[in-house]
Amino acid sequence: MPSLSQFKALAALFTFSATFTTAQSGSGTTTRYWDCCKPSCAWSDKPGIASPVKTCDINDKPLSDQNAASGCAGGSAYMCSDQSPWAISDDLAYGFAAVNSASPACCACYQLTFTSGAVKGKKMVVQATNTGSDVGSTQFDLAIPGGGFGMFDGCSKEWGATSAVWGAQYGGPSTNTCPSFPKALQPGCGFRWGWMGGADNPT
Repeated sequence: MPSLSQFKALAALFTFSATFTTAQSGSGTTTRYWDCCKPSCAWSDKPGIASPVKTCDINDKPLSDQNAASGCAGGSAYMCSDQSPWAISDDLAYGFAAVNSASPACCACYQLTFTSGAVKGKKMVVQATNTGSDVGSTQFDLAIPGGGFGMFDGCSKEWGATSAVWGAQYGGPSTNTCPSFPKALQPGCGFRWGWMGGADNPT
């Protein structure tokens, strides 16, 4: 299971900011998703958030209205493509994740150290930009284009997603279909097959 540490100093690495609680450590699991919906940490009334997560319109252009309804609920706000993960080196990457809705704070940062699969020994620093009641208390649902829609699907409307390219509802495609993804999402999609070596929900 990946060990994790929450560091206040890591907030400077990310666009969004929050008031942090005491550092935590422990064990957890990872999954992946990309539903294109407005992240729950993008709402202006979320407690402890100094700057909510940014959202984009259906054309992947930044929105200024923090109260715009989610595209998954008939609104105009979607997940921005720049919330994709990226590699810093062969052993370190940054990204974003959904955490349990009862977790301490939106926009908190965590360092994950993987202990299985092709990413064993690698580290990934993630910021919590979304929450969900279906996410376990020690689970990090990594935001990776092509990671599967999960409970909600805003990608069909925003990007014209099809199951042939985007794969299963949970987990996404079983092979690398990233070249067929929208150009803005291809690098993030490729992260799973490149830096992660195709690892499937590594611990």
